[in-house]
Amino acid sequence: MSTTREDFTGKVALITGGGSGIGRGIAMEYAAGGGTAVVLGRRPDPLNETVQLIEAAGGKAAAVTCDVRDADAVTAVVDGVVEQHGRLDSLVNNAAGNFVVPGKDLSPNGWRAVIDIVLNGTFFCTRAAAQHMLAAGSGSILNVIATYAWHGHPGTVHSAAAKAGVLAMTRTLAVEWAPDGVRINCIAPGPTETAGAGAALWATDAERASVMASVPANRFTTPEELAGPATFLLSDRAHYITGDVLTVDGGQWLGKQIYGDSLR
Repeated sequence: MSTTREDFTGKVALITGGGSGIGRGIAMEYAAGGGTAVVLGRRPDPLNETVQLIEAAGGKAAAVTCDVRDADAVTAVVDGVVEQHGRLDSLVNNAAGNFVVPGKDLSPNGWRAVIDIVLNGTFFCTRAAAQHMLAAGSGSILNVIATYAWHGHPGTVHSAAAKAGVLAMTRTLAVEWAPDGVRINCIAPGPTETAGAGAALWATDAERASVMASVPANRFTTPEELAGPATFLLSDRAHYITGDVLTVDGGQWLGKQIYGDSLR
């Protein structure tokens, strides 16, 4: 976790996809800063594990089960979080789905599945949370995207299109909601050491080595390392930042060498 910790004393965050990986890392860091981390996902077991880890470290947490693709269920869950905890200060849209497939082989169902989770789910959660944040005159939303939202990447047309939509949504709503005290930003992680990413994006040792070779920093990041930048964007220290993207990828998207001897 980060050495410089943000202060979230008395505040409440809802983190989707909080049962593992990046979502769990952000939830643990938020709770370590004194806030209550409410983790949301479809499967109760990993959510409860996150809650147990946070509570074992002395933090406050809760779990709610919901499918972010169900707009009515999302609204009910968000309203319930506010009713139970009295407020909602932050939302992290981390729930995602991805797999590598050439565009010509992507089925309509595969396309819809990723678009529904990443783009529609992010909007449903954002819209539900914003009703409370706008009424309160404050709030911070963080959307987890990827750099291929703006540069594209073969084999990820579904995810790239969805995350590009989230980026456009972020910037549009940042302008709409800034006068009412609600901020919305993105974080774009690079390759991250999580079980889900490993299984979906670099399932073999050769694929892992290929991905590693694309990162100038010559290593993957971790959920714990991402949690610091993420919670900074949620915190009061970032109160004048909205509609922006913080890229945390070890230089990956900048390091596409074409000329000269290999940096390796």
